[in-house]
Amino acid sequence: MSNEYILQMENITKEFPGVKALDNVEFKVRKGTVHALMGENGAGKSTLMKIIIGMYTPDKGKIIFDGEELVLTNINDALDKGISMIHQELSPVPEMTVAENIYLGREPTYGKSGLVNNKKLVQMTKDLLKSLEINIDPTMKMVDLSIANTQMVEIAKAISFNSKLVIMDEPTSAITEKEVAQLFKMIRSLKKKGVGIIYITHKMSELYEIADDISVFRDGTYVGSETAQNLKNDDLIRMMVGRELNQIFNKPTIETGEVALSVKNLASDKYFKDVNFQVRKGEILGFAGLMGSGRTEILEAIFGLKDLDEGEVYIHGENVNIKTPQDAVKNNLGFLTEDRKLSGLFLPLSVKENMITVNIDSYLSKGLLNEKKMIDECKQQKRNLLIKTPNIDEVVGNLSGGNQQKVLLARWLLKNPDILFLDEPTRGIDVGAKSEFYNLIFELAKEGKAVIVVSSEMAEILGLCDRIMVMHEGKISGELSREEATQERIMQYATGQVKEEERSEEKTLETATVR
Repeated sequence: MSNEYILQMENITKEFPGVKALDNVEFKVRKGTVHALMGENGAGKSTLMKIIIGMYTPDKGKIIFDGEELVLTNINDALDKGISMIHQELSPVPEMTVAENIYLGREPTYGKSGLVNNKKLVQMTKDLLKSLEINIDPTMKMVDLSIANTQMVEIAKAISFNSKLVIMDEPTSAITEKEVAQLFKMIRSLKKKGVGIIYITHKMSELYEIADDISVFRDGTYVGSETAQNLKNDDLIRMMVGRELNQIFNKPTIETGEVALSVKNLASDKYFKDVNFQVRKGEILGFAGLMGSGRTEILEAIFGLKDLDEGEVYIHGENVNIKTPQDAVKNNLGFLTEDRKLSGLFLPLSVKENMITVNIDSYLSKGLLNEKKMIDECKQQKRNLLIKTPNIDEVVGNLSGGNQQKVLLARWLLKNPDILFLDEPTRGIDVGAKSEFYNLIFELAKEGKAVIVVSSEMAEILGLCDRIMVMHEGKISGELSREEATQERIMQYATGQVKEEERSEEKTLETATVR
C-alpha cells in the first residue's frame, strides 16, 4: 500500500433493511490534504463516515489507515488510532463548561487519587483555544454559548485529540464568515503537520477555496475522484446528480391574484419594528438580510410563536388575532421552520406520523381513525414529492436531510394552507434536492398559494422570488422587484448602505417613470 495515503478504503459495502447504503465503494485520502466528499443527501457520505469512526462495521471491504489494516468496533477505537470527527449535529453537554466538554473523559487528575485537576484543565483549554485563535472563556457553560461558538468548541475538541485524520461534516453551517476564515486557517495549519482532512459541505463556494481533492458518491456508489483544480463546477454538479443542471431555477410565469396576507406597522420588542408588507395569491415573496436582521422573527410573530407588541395582520382582507400556532393553522397559515430537527420533525417517529401531525383531525370521525384514508394520502405525498424512504413507517430520523425536508413539506401539503412560510427551506440539502424543492415551490404558487421565503442564500432569493424585502437591524430597508434585484443591491440594503432619503428618491423616480 502507498505511503502517500493516510486512508484507503476498498470495496466497502453496507446494507440496512431495504436499503443498500454503500455498494463496493472506494475512497482514498492523501496525507496533509483536504479531501472533499460530495454527493446528494442519501448518497452514502454519512454511512461511510460512520464506518471510518467505528459507529458502523462494513459488511464487506478493507480499510487501510496509516499503512495498517484497520478494524474498528467503536468510536473510542477510532480516537485511539488517531481519527476524530466534527459532527454536523452538535451534541455538547449543556451544563458542563467549555473545558469539561473538550476534555470529557480525558481530564487531568491529581495522581492516583482520580480527582480532576481543574486548574490544569482550564489552563490546557486556554492553551488549546489560544493556539487556534478562538476567543472563548474555558469556564463558560456550553448552554450559555451561541450556536457559532458551540461549533468552534466542537472544532477545537476534534483537533485536541492530535488526530492523523479529522472528519469535518458541514463545519461551517452555523458560523460567521469571520469564523469560517479562522477555520480555514486552522485547516491549513493541520495540513502542514501532515494531518488528512475529510471535508463534507453543500457550499460550493468554500469547496474550491479549501479542498485539494474531491470524490463524488451517488446513490451509494462511487462516481469518481479528481483534484479540485481540475474539476469544474458544472462537471461536479453533473457527477453529483447524474444529469445536467443548466438551470436550477426555471421559474415559470405565474399570474398573481388578490392580496392573501397583509401586515401593518408590526413591531416586536428586540426583534423588529415598523414592518409593512403584503403578499398576493400565486406570489413568492422573499425576505433577505444578514443573520439577526429580524427576518425569521417576523414570520414567527405572525405565526404566533413570538409576541407582537403592536401592529395588525390581515388574511384575505380580514383582521385576525393570532396568539398561538394553533390560531395560525386555523387561519390557513403553514410554517416550514428554519431548523427541521429542533423545531420541525419528531425524529423518533415515523414518516407517516410526522406527516399527519397538523392534519390528524381530518382522519377522525366520531372518535374513530380512518386509517385507510390516512395511509393513502401519506403514500400519495411520498410519491408526489419523490421521498426516498423504504416505506412511510420508516423512522424519519433515518432519512437524508433533503428527504426529511420533503416530509415536513408533505405535512403542510396535507393541511393545504393558503399561505405558506418557508424559512431556509433548503438549508443542509444538496443541489439536486434543491432543484426538486424549487420546482415544488413553483407548483405551490401555481396553485394560488401565497409563499414567503426567508433565505440566506442569495441565489435562492434571486431565483425564486417575485419581490424581495430586505431587512437591516429589525427594519425593512428596501423592497426590490425581481427585475431590479441584484446581489449587490440586496447587500447594499442588508448592510444599511442605502439611506432612507435615497430610498424615497428612488421610489419617486420609479413613480415618475411609470407615469
